Amino acid sequence: MAESSISKPRKLRNQTHRLSYERRKALYGYGFLALWLVGTILFFLIPLGKSLCYCFMDNNSLKPDVGGMREAWLSISDFGWLANFRYVFVQDPYYKQHLISVLKDTLLTTPLILIFSLFIAVILNQKFKGRGFARAVFFLPVIIATGPVYNIINGDIAATGADSGAQFSTLFETDIVDELLEFLGVMNISDNLSSVINTVTTNIFGLVWNSGIQILIFLAALQNIPPSAKEAASMEGATAWEYFWKITLPYVSPMILANFIYTIIDAFTAADNSVMARVLSKQLDWDYAYAAAMVWSYFLIVILALAITVGIINRYIFYEVD
Repeated sequence: MAESSISKPRKLRNQTHRLSYERRKALYGYGFLALWLVGTILFFLIPLGKSLCYCFMDNNSLKPDVGGMREAWLSISDFGWLANFRYVFVQDPYYKQHLISVLKDTLLTTPLILIFSLFIAVILNQKFKGRGFARAVFFLPVIIATGPVYNIINGDIAATGADSGAQFSTLFETDIVDELLEFLGVMNISDNLSSVINTVTTNIFGLVWNSGIQILIFLAALQNIPPSAKEAASMEGATAWEYFWKITLPYVSPMILANFIYTIIDAFTAADNSVMARVLSKQLDWDYAYAAAMVWSYFLIVILALAITVGIINRYIFYEVD
């Protein structure tokens, strides 16, 4: 009886210490989470809410003032609260042109980036000498893909503030493609066709530069293919072409959707995006209400386009392989 009376308090004390330790761990987690939560509220949610409010304010009155911004709401009657959006889509001479250009370029380049990334990932998944170096070369743009570096390599040295007469990036110029197409007479067939060919061919370096993350995701998916699938395919006498369509593509198809979403978001938020450049120019002119209306319109259009395309592609994705 004495031993049982002594052991029970020890068990209670152990449980008490165990609960207090778990609570301490929970408090540590909440402490780290609190820093992120405070930063999210102060530097993301509050500015996001203010930018949404700026869309429905008078642009002529929304100017910097002592202690903050001088704000004046638009009238609700006669749809006056949509005045900034009417300016964006009716009066602004450049916004719609830039928006259509960005949507068209994204529509053309996104499939090319996905196909190129999958092709390179399949090659890098093979066993050959120097495979590690090749993987590092294709992933290198992700590490150094800053705005000034990309502008220098792509030929836009003036955008970096350097001497515009420098000839550092002559190796990466792709004007020879235009000259070749013009020599063959392709550029004179149709303006729309020449525009498409020009967009696709003259931005080859940009396609390679923007494929690093996609290659890495596809490569991780390829490495998750079980060896038994390849052994079964070889026993059945499947060719490499059949193995790709019957085994590789079904296993990799879920990552196609993930790479598709990433590629579209990356294209719409690129540093050389003409829509974002137009927004920044209006902001520098102190047209904060117009800039906010442009940003939120662009955001809603991107979300709508992404939802439609994801809904279409999602029907052709193989989430399970029999």
